[in-house]
Amino acid sequence: MGGTRAVVVGGGIGGLAAALALHRHGWQVTVLERAPELREVGSGLTLMANAVRGLDALGLGAAVRSRGAADAAGGLRTARGRWLSRLDGADMTRLLGTSAIGIHRATLQRLLRDALPPDVLRTGATVSDVDPDTGEIRYDLRGEPAAVRADLVVGADGLRSVLRTRLWPDIPPPVYAGTTAWRAAVAFDRPVPVAVSWGPGTEFGMVPIGDGRLYWFAAVLAPPGGRAADELAVVRERFGDWHDPIPALLAATPPEAVLRTDLYHLATPLPTYVRGRVALLGDAAHAMTPNLGQGACQAIEDAVELGAACAGVRPAEVPGALAAYDLRRRPRSQAVARASWQAGRFGQQLRHPAAVALRNTALRMTPARAALRGMARHTDWRPPASA
Repeated sequence: MGGTRAVVVGGGIGGLAAALALHRHGWQVTVLERAPELREVGSGLTLMANAVRGLDALGLGAAVRSRGAADAAGGLRTARGRWLSRLDGADMTRLLGTSAIGIHRATLQRLLRDALPPDVLRTGATVSDVDPDTGEIRYDLRGEPAAVRADLVVGADGLRSVLRTRLWPDIPPPVYAGTTAWRAAVAFDRPVPVAVSWGPGTEFGMVPIGDGRLYWFAAVLAPPGGRAADELAVVRERFGDWHDPIPALLAATPPEAVLRTDLYHLATPLPTYVRGRVALLGDAAHAMTPNLGQGACQAIEDAVELGAACAGVRPAEVPGALAAYDLRRRPRSQAVARASWQAGRFGQQLRHPAAVALRNTALRMTPARAALRGMARHTDWRPPASA
């Protein structure tokens, strides 16, 4: 087992989780990250129960729980603040077996990076090509051409994956989902519920992420490519008269903390996540809309399942192990991606007044336990025994 070598392309959440999963199973791992340094950018995310179980399997569950914030009571609201659906945090924990956790993306990235040996990460490495049969990767390392051969290549290079483009050339590129989103992580000392509020074609959400900080996000239907000199001013114009504490949250947000992103997803599902010695995971394999909060969660699932599938295999057995990984991961992750897209159409993207009124009535009439069971469909995953 000491001779098996893996190269992970991409140093985001999915790539670092995959590197850690493989490292824990005895693989020699190198992570090639395009950025000149692993910058701690981004804002918050919610780790649903499935992701928390995955991080437990990677040995990071306790650290994540101590650094993040366990989700308390919350639910869905209108722009005026009327509750459409309320979820109790204790009920959620009893049903799902563990609480969801809000955490800053940079905090999770740092925990994953620090759990790996220091020489694993190689920054400033721009991958240009891979041979799926030999496992040879060609890349540019800070202006110099380089190559490395591995028994396993993991494509965790995100939405605009180079590996996916090279090895699946017939798959169309990611498609604009019709929504642009703003997000920020801010210091905010008031207790707030974990809630998503909807208006016609609009959405505003808030999640405590620990260390006295709160993550908020806002989304609207809009053409792609829009930018403003002051994005916070745009958010205030759209959401400044929504229910408390949204105005106070925006008032506590420095303009430079606001990130704006057009939302894209992989609308054409891949027929397989595997080519020879190459396996895709995370956004490279199944980029999805954020409407179920499952993007990072599915990447963590991928990583844990990949590590388990490759535990104890010899180099000649890698393609077979990857076929098993594909069989386990592709149906579930693609089903979650479809459900996330549908949730967006039912939620943030719905704007016809009659349709909005009908949806809101249906939500108010749905028992809380039924809503929790619906959530459990997407979080009902446990790591394999070999993880």
